[in-house]
Amino acid sequence: MSWGSELWDQYENLSLHTQKGIDFLEKYGHFIRDRCAIEVEYASKLRRLVKNYQPKKREEEDYQYSPCKAFKTVMGEITDLAGQHELIAENLQTDVIREIHMLVKDFKEERKKHLQDGARMMQSLAGQIASLDRAKKNYEKAYKDAEKALESFQKADADLNLSRAEVEKQRMSMMTKNQHCEVTKNEYANQLQRTNELQSQHYRHLMPEVFRQLQELDEKRIRNIRNFMTHSADVERKVFPIMEQCLDGIVKAASQINEKEDTLLVIERYKSGFPPPGDIPFDDLSRNGDAVHITQPLTIPGLHKADTLTIKGTMGAGRLKKRGLIFNIFNSNKLLEACNSFKNNLSSSGDNKDDFSDLPPNQRRKRLQQKIDEIQNKIQQETAARDGLMKMKGVYEQNPALGDPMSIEGQLNESGHKLDKLRLELQKYQGFLEDGNITNDGNSPANLRRQNSTVNNVNGLQNNYQNNGGGSGGEEESLSRSASDSSVSNSNHQNHNKSLSHLPIHGFSNSPESGLGTSHTSLPDSEYYDLPPLGTCKALYPFEATSEGSIPMYDGEELYIIELDQGDGWTRVRRLNDSEEGFVPTSYIECSVYNS
Repeated sequence: MSWGSELWDQYENLSLHTQKGIDFLEKYGHFIRDRCAIEVEYASKLRRLVKNYQPKKREEEDYQYSPCKAFKTVMGEITDLAGQHELIAENLQTDVIREIHMLVKDFKEERKKHLQDGARMMQSLAGQIASLDRAKKNYEKAYKDAEKALESFQKADADLNLSRAEVEKQRMSMMTKNQHCEVTKNEYANQLQRTNELQSQHYRHLMPEVFRQLQELDEKRIRNIRNFMTHSADVERKVFPIMEQCLDGIVKAASQINEKEDTLLVIERYKSGFPPPGDIPFDDLSRNGDAVHITQPLTIPGLHKADTLTIKGTMGAGRLKKRGLIFNIFNSNKLLEACNSFKNNLSSSGDNKDDFSDLPPNQRRKRLQQKIDEIQNKIQQETAARDGLMKMKGVYEQNPALGDPMSIEGQLNESGHKLDKLRLELQKYQGFLEDGNITNDGNSPANLRRQNSTVNNVNGLQNNYQNNGGGSGGEEESLSRSASDSSVSNSNHQNHNKSLSHLPIHGFSNSPESGLGTSHTSLPDSEYYDLPPLGTCKALYPFEATSEGSIPMYDGEELYIIELDQGDGWTRVRRLNDSEEGFVPTSYIECSVYNS
């Protein structure tokens, strides 16, 4: 079925129909455009929803539980779903809306061209028909004039009263009219032939071709609408697997919720580490009627800080501080009493907030471990930065055109100071952590070591006092202070060496600047002056001494080696021209040891 043969006389209707078809295609394009806007808006709202429900900084600690972790995973999957909706909108925009826009433009231009061709053909046919009408009218008029001329001639020829000249005149007029009638007749016949030919060509070939092209245009429009609808569905279907994966991820996240693990996490998070309170003893006031009893307030563990918990007959952390001058007692009996009390009430305390002493033991260990991990990460970063500076300095030394090696020296010194501070801070918190590792009997390893050392000193103090039969108040005071100082010194030294045992040996670790040297720093300096040099060394880089125990040196300076590196990253040296000695970084010198 063809429009050209079936709708040969429906030019106007076909023109209107094709226009409506193109308008429908454009309307469908607007529909897809609005659909894209909805997809983008939906994705934007999903992202905003996820953003609004992201955990705040103060809530991060709560997100260690499995439901919170699962919810965080769900929000990530929702974000991926939002991305898929944005992908739908993008593909529809690229593959459908743009194509529709181009097709609408092409269809309008092509339809206009075809309609203009059809209008021109119809105008040509109409002009030919008008010419035929004019030729026919001329022929009809000439035919009537010829008939009148013939009648006039016949009347004149029959009238005997007219002269021969008048009759001849009528005959000539008749012949002229007949000739003109024949001419118009021939013209009419020719116009009729041309009109019939043009009309036949117009309705059988020309206009059917125009209608055929319009038909193809309309069919192409319909076919493209079908393809666009199919492609729109395919665009959405392609993201279904990814959306399904997102939904599977949500289900997987939900399946990882574990109520038992969360219960253990709650215990780990809120466990104080305090033992449950024992039975409250009965205080029989009738046994000591003359004694004055001071009833201490009962405290409930978990409702107050650890340093506020006291037990009758013991000395709490806060009260120990108030009795800091307990050994300033000049009575011998009180001294013995103080020694016994000191053995039974050894507890390290302080109001330094850095040690998190205001927290329960379990929470304190967690906070200290977090702080240690944070400092170790900073040490790793600073060490990597220092290694980079050393490599850069080596490159500059090999090729001075790239830069001045001395320009890196200041940064190296600053990096070394930062590492010193970080390692000292790490040592401090490791000491806090060691003190905080409470054993089952309530004592930490550091406290036990400190306690044993102090008890031994106090026992010796007691024995010495008893053997000597007492002493003056000044002797008692000095002995007391000696015992106290010895215990603190021993415990600090033990904690100090243990905390440094795991530090990386690089640059400024265990530096004498920070008081961490362990080789012979406890010996008097006079003993080093008598030691013969073990060799010589040459300074590769300048070094600035920042604290006691180290000496400065300039680039290229030669020094005597008094003591080799004991594994702490430092070498003891002596100047060639004087007796000044001190430690310098081993990585800063080139050593040449004498052959034994």
